[in-house]
Amino acid sequence: MEKSGRALALIPARGGSKGLPRKNIRILGGKPLLAWTVEEALKSGCFAEVAVSTDDQEIAAVAEDYGARVPFARPRELAMDETRGIEVILHAMDWFEENERAFDLLMLLQPTSPLRTAEDIKAAFAVFAQKQAGAVVSVCACEHPPVWTNTIGSDLCMRDFVKKEALQNRQKFGTFYRLNGAVYLAGWNYLRRNRSFFGERTYAYIMPADRSVDIDSELDLKFAEFLLTQT
Repeated sequence: MEKSGRALALIPARGGSKGLPRKNIRILGGKPLLAWTVEEALKSGCFAEVAVSTDDQEIAAVAEDYGARVPFARPRELAMDETRGIEVILHAMDWFEENERAFDLLMLLQPTSPLRTAEDIKAAFAVFAQKQAGAVVSVCACEHPPVWTNTIGSDLCMRDFVKKEALQNRQKFGTFYRLNGAVYLAGWNYLRRNRSFFGERTYAYIMPADRSVDIDSELDLKFAEFLLTQT
């Protein structure tokens, strides 16, 4: 069983996003996108520290304005399009360990999930404790059964697109879930051993679709704005 104790919230926010330039500080509901995650992390009361990993001075200033700490500058080589998320996490873990800052748990909170709430954060910790988990990852129900999807060749032919098992009422498929990118929680040592949030003792925290928006495009941003007007 992983030790439950001091927890670090790590928010990765690089400056060089391509699909939606400067997305981590784009304005949503009157404040920068990053601010939504920082505020909910602080509001949850679950963390000994809320830290932002960034290579960008403007993002760092926004993070600090809203109450997060930016204890180190992320190296430029860890802020590229091809940089894997686990590399960013391990870099942060190395920094805290080298600076004798001890934590038992780490929760990764991506700023592109602005509708995730403090209650979601607390609920993920509750699943972690209840299951005596190594890690907890948030998911939401899929909009459509996976068997309704397939690739399409350059000739656009759909000859083998539909599989036999897809030709039935959707109610017979049951519920499928997908990663929603909002919450990743793990014991510090579990994350070190696995170099991943996924392992034999990883459990799901199920979130509703209306809090599972992942901002990666202008359309996503507009949809999140719309959902904010409905609350």
